[in-house]
Amino acid sequence: MTPHTLTVDLGARSYPIVIGAGVMDSGFDLSPHLEGGGCLVVSNVTVAPLYLEKLRKCLPGDEFACHLLPDGEIHKSMATAESILDKLIDVRAGRDTTVVALGGGVVGDIAGFAAACYMRGIAYIQVPTTLLAQVDSSVGGKTGINHPGGKNLIGAFHQPRLVLVDTHTLLTLPDRELRAGLAEVIKYGAIVDRDFFAWLEINMPALVKRDADALIYAIRRSCEIKAEVVAEDERESGKRALLNFGHTFGHAIENSMGYGEWLHGEAVAAGMVMAAQMSGIDCSELSRLKALINAAGLPVRPPPAGSAKLRQAMQMDKKVQAKKLRLVLLHRLGDAFVSTDYSGDALLETLGMADA
Repeated sequence: MTPHTLTVDLGARSYPIVIGAGVMDSGFDLSPHLEGGGCLVVSNVTVAPLYLEKLRKCLPGDEFACHLLPDGEIHKSMATAESILDKLIDVRAGRDTTVVALGGGVVGDIAGFAAACYMRGIAYIQVPTTLLAQVDSSVGGKTGINHPGGKNLIGAFHQPRLVLVDTHTLLTLPDRELRAGLAEVIKYGAIVDRDFFAWLEINMPALVKRDADALIYAIRRSCEIKAEVVAEDERESGKRALLNFGHTFGHAIENSMGYGEWLHGEAVAAGMVMAAQMSGIDCSELSRLKALINAAGLPVRPPPAGSAKLRQAMQMDKKVQAKKLRLVLLHRLGDAFVSTDYSGDALLETLGMADA
């Protein structure tokens, strides 16, 4: 099957997203996307045994180094980023070295952040191996690490040279991780594409069963939407903020529970319901959102972390401006907007879902 290629249009920093089944097995040539002075592959102890050898076939020669990270969101830290920087220094990487991130969102975010920091920025490539990373975190150039005070508080915008999506990597993805990725897919339909939302309502059973055609379409459409938004608003000064639907509440859930207790997609799923409920959309629309999230096997309520704890975590969210939290709300499914003009009582009532 011929891979699908999309472009994130950012002028001189534009790059392709290549999506296909088994593109690593076919020996996709990464050479044209490398800076030219060797590369450092960053992966983790779970993914590398499965896919490092496949990736090796896509790289020219045998001249590359590898650095493996521990697995899990809890390791998305400054210490882990420093370990990558130490490795780059140890192998005498130069400004013409390329970092290749092989793994899920945590690997991609940390490797991209290290690439952004090293010598004030070197090239990197994303090879995402989880559904969440394939449809969201690998595209758009957001890199970073967590801090005890908040998720992704430390980071940089640094666009990759290429995003290579091999859907065969989803065959080894645990069910829970696949479901978590579906939260981000649902998000795209909920914020800008009502027709895609309706398609998901019909095809969610196929996606959960990992139907190849359904997955490729869902990934491609999600990437198309994100590429369009990023091309219009690279640094989140306007429309790109819509991509945070469910994330403000979701990040607060992750922070309150301890990173890794709830997967990112699980927290975003509950966060989308909270945001939709606070939006005051029609009950039938809210019911459709809940039903689709439930069909994906994801939570429609936050954990009982307590409203006070969630509110405290939200105050350190990156979307706070002039001490006012920006929230992504819905006019209806497929029509989202960013607001600071909302009722404080409505926010407290929504956060009260975590008091149950």
